[in-house]
Amino acid sequence: MSYPFKKIEKKWQNRWKSGNFKIWKAKDFIGKKIYILDMFPYPSGEGLHVGHVENFVASDILARYYRMKCYQVLHPMGWDAFGLPAENYAIKMKKNPITFVPKNIKRYKEQIQRLGLSYDWSREINTTDPNYYKWTQWMFLKMYELGLVYEKEAPINFCPSCKTGLANEEVIDGKCERCGSFTEIKNLKQWHIRITAYADRLLEDLEELNWPENIKEMQRNWIGKSIGYEVYFKIKNKESYINIFTTRLDTIFGVSFIALSPENPLVKECIEKDYYFAVENYLNNYFERKREKKFDLEISGVFSGSYVSHPITGESIPVWISDYVLPDYGTGAIMGVPAHNKFDFMFAKKFMLKIKPVISKEKDVFENNIELPYENFGYLINSFDFDGLSSQEAIEKIGEHLSERGLAKKAVYYKLRDWIFSRQRYWGEPIPLIRCNNCGIVPVSEKDLPVMLPRVKYYEPTGTGESPLKNIKNWVITKCPKCKNLAERETQTMPQWAGSCWYYLRYIDPLNKKSFADYKKLKYWLPVDMYIGGAEHAVLHLLYARFWHKVLFDLKLVPTKEPFIRLINQGIILGPDGEKMSKSRGNVINPDSLVNKYGADSLRIFEMFLGPLSDTKQWDNQSIVGPYRFLSRIFKASRIIKKNKIKKDEPNILKQLNINIKKVTNDIENIKFNTAISSCMEFLNFVEKNNFQISKKSWLKFVKILFPFAPHLSQEIWSLFGNKKLLDYEKFPEFDLRYIEDETKKIIIQINGKKKDEIEISDKDLDIEKIKKLVLEREKIKKNLVNKKIKKIIFAQNKIINLVTD
Repeated sequence: MSYPFKKIEKKWQNRWKSGNFKIWKAKDFIGKKIYILDMFPYPSGEGLHVGHVENFVASDILARYYRMKCYQVLHPMGWDAFGLPAENYAIKMKKNPITFVPKNIKRYKEQIQRLGLSYDWSREINTTDPNYYKWTQWMFLKMYELGLVYEKEAPINFCPSCKTGLANEEVIDGKCERCGSFTEIKNLKQWHIRITAYADRLLEDLEELNWPENIKEMQRNWIGKSIGYEVYFKIKNKESYINIFTTRLDTIFGVSFIALSPENPLVKECIEKDYYFAVENYLNNYFERKREKKFDLEISGVFSGSYVSHPITGESIPVWISDYVLPDYGTGAIMGVPAHNKFDFMFAKKFMLKIKPVISKEKDVFENNIELPYENFGYLINSFDFDGLSSQEAIEKIGEHLSERGLAKKAVYYKLRDWIFSRQRYWGEPIPLIRCNNCGIVPVSEKDLPVMLPRVKYYEPTGTGESPLKNIKNWVITKCPKCKNLAERETQTMPQWAGSCWYYLRYIDPLNKKSFADYKKLKYWLPVDMYIGGAEHAVLHLLYARFWHKVLFDLKLVPTKEPFIRLINQGIILGPDGEKMSKSRGNVINPDSLVNKYGADSLRIFEMFLGPLSDTKQWDNQSIVGPYRFLSRIFKASRIIKKNKIKKDEPNILKQLNINIKKVTNDIENIKFNTAISSCMEFLNFVEKNNFQISKKSWLKFVKILFPFAPHLSQEIWSLFGNKKLLDYEKFPEFDLRYIEDETKKIIIQINGKKKDEIEISDKDLDIEKIKKLVLEREKIKKNLVNKKIKKIIFAQNKIINLVTD
């Protein structure tokens, strides 16, 4: 009999829906909990794509598995529905986003339910719901009260075609991500949030997280903490100083030039009369290239005509202006040490500046015989009284020498910049501030939250870079909360990041009208145990969410320092052409046609079987036929086994079944879904080769372990064998070691003699190199080895493996 997936899937989807999905509703304060969270989607008009399916199916497998392991599982879904795409579409179609965003959400929800994804729909949220963004505004006001919010002029990316401001992440190669037009730079007063005040904590607390190491490293690099010295170089014939920040004070005797960023305010002061036109031309060219987001690959520069005095030797050092100096890192000025920095070396070669080595690889080697540029630490040469000192010693001694004379001080700088929080749009959370001519900036009273977006049929961009809200005068004009005189609302709106910074908290208590969530419930559910999503959100979303959470923690509004204890990244699915899926390439795969042709369970199995979840995979429509046939064979086998009525299993069946249960259990917990499915396929092959001679009891154990992967078919087979209850809260089978003990051996894993984990190894895998590899891949062990170096590995009596660290 053919596999009637359409009939089966519709039947069980209707059954789940008829109970209003209550079977997946998480209960507060009952037993052990696990919070499994997807990065919630932006509901575009195109609907789900197969990348969403990969993410959502992975989390659903975990949710179904842990329910069967008797956990209270919080597995919610919601919508990140503000943002630029809806804004652009609204302007183009002369509509208000409120007329089409709910339709997009409805379509997403229907697609999700067709995939059999077991979300707790009683906790559904939407960032555009005033009952939700009331609390986003409330949290913003709390930051304002803490002094974390301030206004200052800052450049924005302006798209002349869309007539709106864009965030940096919405500009690709100098072009608007949406329409492809070249963007311009406009200066505008904007609201900022002092995320830099939390830089150290954002760095330090990364060590406590069970995240992929590459993601943690991306966060570290984005924050970019550097510890060094700020050194003051006096401009000759002037009273001013150029401050530079360096982490390599040991190289100060090799300085042959100072370079300023074109945006450094000291540029104007340093321009000497004879060099004015050359500098002016260079600056005009620089700002033109910046506006068009076009930068030369080659280092360029221009001499300012000024000199500074070396703070120790008094030597005259020329001041240059160059675009390779970053305007927003350190002081926007550098000391050029060509012998010990590759960029300084290139600059000096181009402009024929002096290159003087001052660091040697070996102590007491004074010949200039090292290959330049030499960028490592070493020993000082050509450095007067400091010769022979190691770089580390010299940094401290030179620092002390300059500090005593008031020419330097210890300093810490970050690449991280404060968060520009303004967006010049209609479709975003209104910033709850009021501008009053008498009182200045006044926060909206909490009792007047939410400040809701005005209901208009449609709106036009201002064309000036300001928000379209500026033109809706009957909304803009209001009363000052303090003096009651006429005043104006802030017309810039919050970025899309705002609503996604804290949505995981609202899931915990979505209907609460008195607070964003009850503290007792937060204490029960937090932190999020597993957070699943793409690595493209690894820096900004995660950084902003962690910062937001820490502010709430400081206010004693949440019980944990960090929001997401474990992060799981799914890999990118490439299109059939091997390129990243995108509308412009025409290679985006919509799951609907595949569900119609092969069924939701086939698509679920197919996406999980493509390869390890975190790997990049290439899509191939034809390959789904294999998973479809696999499920068809299971359906056929179930009907045969029901007729066979085998009462007692042969030992070989019980052995293979228990091996399979153990494999699937371990693979689910270690997010190895592809190998879990492979194990199920092997077991089915075994059953078929043995002419389906398996008992109903054993076959239904196999059906249970298949359930997280293929819930519709599994539930149908469970019902076919006379079971009336739903599978969701049936217990996940446990393997019986009696049937497989000859196949495995337990190995205790120690670190410095203390037990940290254990692993079961098959007898055939008792190879020390294989065991080492398996041990070092385990999450518990990786976590315990952070910032530790393994000195040796001891394997004792085939029972204990001990990792000795420094």
